[in-house]
Amino acid sequence: MEKTPQAENKMGVMPVPKLLITMSLPMIISMLVQALYNVVDSVFVAQINEEALTAVSLAFPVQNLMIAIAAGTGVGINALLSRNLGEKNLEGANAAAKNGIFLGMISYIVMAVIGLAGSHFFFTVQTKDPVIVRYGTQYMLIITVVSVGIFMQITFERLLQSTGKTIYNMITQGTGAIINIVLDPILIFGMFGLPRMEVAGAALATVIGQLVAVCMSLYFNCKKNTELDLNMRTFRPNKTIIATIYKVGVPSIIMQSIGSVMVFGMNKILLIFSSTAAAVFGVYFKLQSFIFMPIFGLNNGMIPIIAYNYGAKNRERIMATIKMSVLIAVGIMLVGLVVFQIFPVQLLEIFDASENMLGIGVPALRIISLSFIFAGYIIIIISVFQALGNGVYSLMVSVIRQLFVILPVAYLFARVFGLSRVWWAIPIAEIVAVTVTTLMFRRIIRLKIKPLEEPRLNGELIAG
Repeated sequence: MEKTPQAENKMGVMPVPKLLITMSLPMIISMLVQALYNVVDSVFVAQINEEALTAVSLAFPVQNLMIAIAAGTGVGINALLSRNLGEKNLEGANAAAKNGIFLGMISYIVMAVIGLAGSHFFFTVQTKDPVIVRYGTQYMLIITVVSVGIFMQITFERLLQSTGKTIYNMITQGTGAIINIVLDPILIFGMFGLPRMEVAGAALATVIGQLVAVCMSLYFNCKKNTELDLNMRTFRPNKTIIATIYKVGVPSIIMQSIGSVMVFGMNKILLIFSSTAAAVFGVYFKLQSFIFMPIFGLNNGMIPIIAYNYGAKNRERIMATIKMSVLIAVGIMLVGLVVFQIFPVQLLEIFDASENMLGIGVPALRIISLSFIFAGYIIIIISVFQALGNGVYSLMVSVIRQLFVILPVAYLFARVFGLSRVWWAIPIAEIVAVTVTTLMFRRIIRLKIKPLEEPRLNGELIAG
């Protein structure tokens, strides 16, 4: 009984740099694995032809939407489950877990129906190229109809995360990624006597990796997660619990889904010029994930530190954590900026880029990557908003940068200046977003952080 406060107190006493790295590193590794997961598909698909790469790029909003729904719901599950565990309410924790599993299955069924009914339509509204439509429909059908893997994998990982067993998440994600990487060339190109499946093979490799990962996650929950009882035989959905989960989860779902809307809109604008332009945008998103994912992992470690110290009214440690996180994030982004500025040709050639693709893609990567200067700071600060209970600020910034600025500016530049200027919409959006974010942050500091009492011991201020 005496160990619990001590374990919790590391948030308040461990040196901030060490604490931040300790908390973030496992999630950073997991996020990088996920980034690798996404890139490998496109690298192999690009070897088929440019139409195949474009099709997979156009399907990205659907994949992102599924992740948004699963991860957002997972946030709600995690919050309710962790609270019940903290209150020693095992019955409530089990109920939260079981209702979370139920919601994961419902989400899968809905997405499978949407995929069956709407895959072909989704691509015909974006392009008239029959090859892209055929490839894209195949890909989307498989990733949606067999999306049980992604929905249940994320659900079960959140259950493990709630009880502090994140090491098992690294194992499941890593195994799923390795299986995907191994199966991609085998199924795409038809190796070892298997038929050549092309884009459909890429989709199958992805869902098989996800299915293996979900089986492992289920095993770890049943065998290692002894705090929870996941026996569903007598389960009945609880409206109150579901409402509580979605009260926390829906804002997160909306915030993450905005990206899908933005990418769909940008693809529509870019396809006015050529399918190659849309393929370039898809490649950019795959590449930038290697830069952004470590920062998202950093966020996952930062948020509980800030939340804990906000509860403890330790202003010094809150500000130290924010400053350290911003410093690391901006440093990572500067490295990414340098790489995109110096090596755009080499980055695009990973995806077997044609001369036409290089002609469009090289200036595109150099222009878009200018946004990295601001993006690291923005991502950290909007996560601070979430940690301090001001998630609506995060949502507002996401809506402004991805819908109110990027899409209108991109459309205007496309009509007035042509393709070469469309890419400037993203740096412009980040400049607007950094201004709005800073104004909101100053308000948060004034209203929430400055009023906090500084903890004192024997009359001495405790340094973080």
